[in-house]
Amino acid sequence: MNRIGIIIASTRPGRNGHRVAEWVRDVAAEHAGDTADFELVDLKDHMLPLLDEAVPARMAPGARPHTRRWAERIGACDAFVVVTPEYNTVPPASLTNAIDYLYEEWGGKPVGYVGYGVFGAVMAVQKLRAQAGVLRMADIGPQVALSLHEDFVDFTDFRPRRSRVPEVQALVDELLTWTRALAPLRTAYPATA
Repeated sequence: MNRIGIIIASTRPGRNGHRVAEWVRDVAAEHAGDTADFELVDLKDHMLPLLDEAVPARMAPGARPHTRRWAERIGACDAFVVVTPEYNTVPPASLTNAIDYLYEEWGGKPVGYVGYGVFGAVMAVQKLRAQAGVLRMADIGPQVALSLHEDFVDFTDFRPRRSRVPEVQALVDELLTWTRALAPLRTAYPATA
């Protein structure tokens, strides 16, 4: 069975990301049935310091214990859904930092995006899409772009429109198709962690 990590990108106090990620997980699990396990990967649980490895991840696996734990967590997943807000047109620094800690663990895995913000985090996701290519990830199709005006009450109480459910289901269908298709690549080039 495929393991899909739903990455909660924000670590801010009062964040909305965990509620959005839980909703995505529930919709995805119900839609996919027993074909995949969807699990939350909360950056707040890892609290990685600003990148503190002496050697870039592309050259060698990280040596520090927090890097090894993070590498094991990401290496165990077959695909990802990144749930991200947008801060000043970019993803949170916590997400960029977490991505930069690893290299091999991302490769050969598909990634989809659920963004939330005034404009659905569209610009932040564009930047993540560029980064995914460098990491040898399969960046899949349209993102789910949740609007603070239409999918939240008073910008904080998450209440997605019903039309969002089929969007998440379509993302899951494409993500699982790519996950199965890329399985030989993940087997041929397993993560070094």
